[in-house]
This record gives sequence, structure tokens and C-alpha cells, in this order.
Amino acid sequence: MGRVGTHARLPGGEVAIEPKVAAAEELDLRGEVCPYTFLKARLALESISPGVVLRVIVDNAASAHDVPRSLAAAGHAVLGVTATGDGTWAILTRRGQG
Repeated sequence: MGRVGTHARLPGGEVAIEPKVAAAEELDLRGEVCPYTFLKARLALESISPGVVLRVIVDNAASAHDVPRSLAAAGHAVLGVTATGDGTWAILTRRGQG
């Protein structure tokens, strides 16, 4: 899952720490751009049970920055964002109750 528990600098300058949480589901959105990355991630979260962790893979800096913010605004917990070192980012999010 990349560098679990390490620091990663996000495109906007924020630093996130990916927790040691195993994702139950994974959504590969490489090749997609915003707003489609957010929309597809949100739909995937809506299809799983509350509390389940989803790992979303994106390959552009705008999505790595915007998707976590949008998911948090939609009521989901963003557990971390990690640059995987191959031009992709892994976004760990837990589905909210809504």
C-alpha cells in the first residue's frame, strides 16, 4: 500500500500521514480528472456500508488535492493521502454515516 505511516507532502503544501488502516475496497481512477474523480469516489463510497474504508488511486495533483477535501465536505472521513512515488496518490477514506 505504499509508504504506510510515513509523511507525504500534498500538492497544496499540506502534510498528511497515512494511518496503518487496511482498505476493504480499492478504486483505481488513474486517467480520470476532476470533477469525475470526486464523483466516482463518492459513488463508490455510497455503494459500501458506513465505516468501510476505501482506497482511491489518482494520478494527477489536482485530484490528490481536491478529492480529499470534497469527500470530507460530503461527510466522509479522510484518513490520509500518500504519494506512492510512481506518479500516483492513494487516498484513504472511510464512508460516513450519511
